[in-house]
Amino acid sequence: MEIRACESRDVAEICAIYNHYISSTTISFEETPVSIVAMQARVEAIQQHYPWLVCCDNGDVVGFAYAARWKERSAYRHTAESTVYVKKDAVGKGYGHALYTQLFDALACMDIHVVVACIALPNDASVGLHERCGFCKVAHFSQVGYKFGQWQDVGYWQRTLPNENRSFF
Repeated sequence: MEIRACESRDVAEICAIYNHYISSTTISFEETPVSIVAMQARVEAIQQHYPWLVCCDNGDVVGFAYAARWKERSAYRHTAESTVYVKKDAVGKGYGHALYTQLFDALACMDIHVVVACIALPNDASVGLHERCGFCKVAHFSQVGYKFGQWQDVGYWQRTLPNENRSFF
């Protein structure tokens, strides 16, 4: 297993992973598959300020994780929202945990204090991953998304990162 920064050559595989969740599940609230060009633009925009990582196994991308700004107001600058997706046939093999471990290390070096994750519910696999990675549930919003003819809930989880060597001021 190798975890590294996302490169342009990874975007098609990222699209394949993510578009499965768009087309076949309520895990993503997007409803239209993302093109490679659009995904490349997303990766480039995120990487201007935050890490976007991929996990490779035998040369194939099996998952990705990234962070993004959580809210626009300046007082939120030490909080980031995390996202992780793993190839549908690779769930439960430790890729998500490995991605998050490296993502959190990188975020701590960026003076990020809290990481927030939004999870479409129900989603036992994602809840389990986040809780194994130190997140705890802090909110539940009922019927805030509508996909596949049904109202969908979301929950928010958060994790505080270790504060060693921080320079907030």
